[in-house]
Amino acid sequence: MDETQVIYIFSLGAALVTLPRIKRRLELSIAKHRSLAGHSKMAKRVARLIPYYEYDEATFFRADGAPEEIAQRRQEGFMALAALYKERFAQSVALTAEAGESISDLQFTGSYRVPFQFSRYVQQHLKGGSFLQSSSGVQVQDLDGNFFYDVTGSYGVNVFGYDFYKHCIAEGSARVQSLGPVLGAYHPIVADNARRLRAISGLDEVSFHMSGTEAVMQAVRLARYHTRRSHLVRFNGSYHGWWEDVQPGIGNPLPPRETYTLKDMDADALHVISTRKDIACVLVNPLQALHPNVGAPGDSSLVDSTRRANFDRQAYTAWLHQLREVCTRRGIVLIFDEVFVGFRLAPGGAQEYFGVRADMVTYGKTLGGGLPVGVVCGRQDLMKRFRKERPADICFARGTFNSNPYVMGAMQVFLEQLERPEVRCLYDGLEQTWNGRALELNQRLEAAGLPVRVANMSSIWTVYYLQPCRYNWMLQYYLRAQGLALSWVGTGRLIFSLNYSDTDFGVVAERFVAAAQAMQRDGWWWENPGLTNKKIRRGILREMLAHRFGSGK
Repeated sequence: MDETQVIYIFSLGAALVTLPRIKRRLELSIAKHRSLAGHSKMAKRVARLIPYYEYDEATFFRADGAPEEIAQRRQEGFMALAALYKERFAQSVALTAEAGESISDLQFTGSYRVPFQFSRYVQQHLKGGSFLQSSSGVQVQDLDGNFFYDVTGSYGVNVFGYDFYKHCIAEGSARVQSLGPVLGAYHPIVADNARRLRAISGLDEVSFHMSGTEAVMQAVRLARYHTRRSHLVRFNGSYHGWWEDVQPGIGNPLPPRETYTLKDMDADALHVISTRKDIACVLVNPLQALHPNVGAPGDSSLVDSTRRANFDRQAYTAWLHQLREVCTRRGIVLIFDEVFVGFRLAPGGAQEYFGVRADMVTYGKTLGGGLPVGVVCGRQDLMKRFRKERPADICFARGTFNSNPYVMGAMQVFLEQLERPEVRCLYDGLEQTWNGRALELNQRLEAAGLPVRVANMSSIWTVYYLQPCRYNWMLQYYLRAQGLALSWVGTGRLIFSLNYSDTDFGVVAERFVAAAQAMQRDGWWWENPGLTNKKIRRGILREMLAHRFGSGK
């Protein structure tokens, strides 16, 4: 055998070894979403290249090329709104400014309410408060005595109304008062809570934690421990807390590790899950059904009108059934992250609502009865944290405040209330009620000729916009002026509690339309026939390049 034959055989052998690896890598690339969010490394590189710049006063009101007449109308409307804010929210704003010097979270949320080019000017003039003094029914009151209809949902915690949680906390605290803040040992209430959660989840065992993030961390760790596999699958845009493995892109200083971010509701993703041998678990946040493959919509990224949302229950149910079949066949742990939607869609959560059973379920937020909590429910074989045959091979997860008596007390009251007829009746016709309310508001907006609509997944709503515009983020400030309390992400997420009556919602709808009409009168939705969302984004890209390479002003 000559040297040429040896080289040929060696090359052929190397190709045979590497081709399957190349094929798997190509399949993985195809299963990723084409957006930057689907490619975390690239997204972080791009984020580091984006320069800071801001618009001067003249450009602020004419970023879309509006004529002088429209720019003047916008400026007058903006300053009138600023004067209203200054008069109406003085005490709340003053404390927010003082606290912002020492509370880093306030600095962050204050800076990311609108696109960064507009941010400093908005912060200078439209100062809102972050402090409240009371809540009652579906309303909250700020330090200046203003009442707002609450559509923040307290980040998803507030499912049944603030009075409900005040009762849970007060009654729960009274039940554990004699034991007090003893940790390590359990209050008897813990056993009752575990029993109730097993019944709700349909799973065998329960572990208690102090946040939803911790619960997801534990579920993933246990899945890796028992499958002896390394990787988790999450779907593009989904949120599962802020720890490294489930937030591989922007916001996490570390590069992605044992995480595959795949397209949601996609056959290519199913193929990857069904063929790779290193997948321990698949994480599903059912909230993504409202906007598959898109991250939580916030007004800081509302640079144009491409935001869309559409909940198709039938299609998402079919997708979950497909995931269930593949995970069962491949021995992959299917985890439902119900920290946000748990108990909002149905008494039995997303498992009941979609009719699909997971291997593990995480809960949090509302389950604590108003106090911090995280819970993992799972099959018995997945929840065990040690191996009898290998006593040194354990899966550790402990926490100082896990099963805190006061949290357990509030949780017990919450779970008891969940079984009461007056709470159960809130779920009767729940979907029809909230779909009908969304339809009613959209009909009002259409009748008024306003270029804005809402999409919903039950009581979780997203606002989207119909015509290309640089200023949609202004709507959050008009809504606040009308007495609606939004979270810092603005119109991206409106969360209603289930105790909203038809009368309450009617008031909200009227105020929403009034806010949108005021915004339209002030010229923010001036229609430029030649403007498209693509042109807006290209224009912003040109601005960024100019400032990045030194020619921007």
